Amino acid sequence: MFRDGFTVVTLGAILCGVPPGPSSSLRAEPPEKQASAVGNNPTVKAQDLDPFNRVAYIPASSDPGTIRFEKAKSVEVPTKIIYTADAHYCAELAMFREPGGSKHCPKGRKGSPTPAFEVTYSFHGPALASDEFGHTHSQFHILFRPDELSPQVQSALLDKKVSREQKASYFTVKTSRDYVPRVVIDEGQSRLCETTHMIGGHWHPIDPTCKDEIVYKTVTKPSGYLKVKVDPSAAQ
Repeated sequence: MFRDGFTVVTLGAILCGVPPGPSSSLRAEPPEKQASAVGNNPTVKAQDLDPFNRVAYIPASSDPGTIRFEKAKSVEVPTKIIYTADAHYCAELAMFREPGGSKHCPKGRKGSPTPAFEVTYSFHGPALASDEFGHTHSQFHILFRPDELSPQVQSALLDKKVSREQKASYFTVKTSRDYVPRVVIDEGQSRLCETTHMIGGHWHPIDPTCKDEIVYKTVTKPSGYLKVKVDPSAAQ
């Protein structure tokens, strides 16, 4: 996440941003298989990143009507994460149970930077629980490859004399809400014991021999996030 006086929600592209979680903020999935070390020689493994998916996720309670183009700038973004593992070092951390040591085995670093255009949007949404100031004005970022934008559009985006409205017209913004599976208690198939007052921080059943029988089921519910898709406008 990034902050320029605002609460940043990035999930998806950038963020580029996800649901939480969404960024934003460059969004990268964790490697399915981390680098493994053989012997005492460091091993190196690269994982490709896809920062150009043009998608961000913002809280579902946000007002999509407030999504507004803010700015665009030329940046460089990594397209790979390089993982390096030293077998001897990692074995020592495991032996001595070093707190937090696992996050360095393997050790990751960003690599293979490539030019990109970062487009920033703002919106009004709920304040994050982690935000002590209670900001409701948030931002997310979308990344574009230079070849996705015409030379004229690139020049206009970087020109301070071009109005915000004109720059915003180079992109289209669409929002949607996905449905996701969730595991919940099947109240019709479950049996919960009738409880009495709380003792020692726990609820005690009226019948001491009664035991809860809980059955779960999978249901489909709306996601807690809005999906924001930003594409170059045909007007380019």
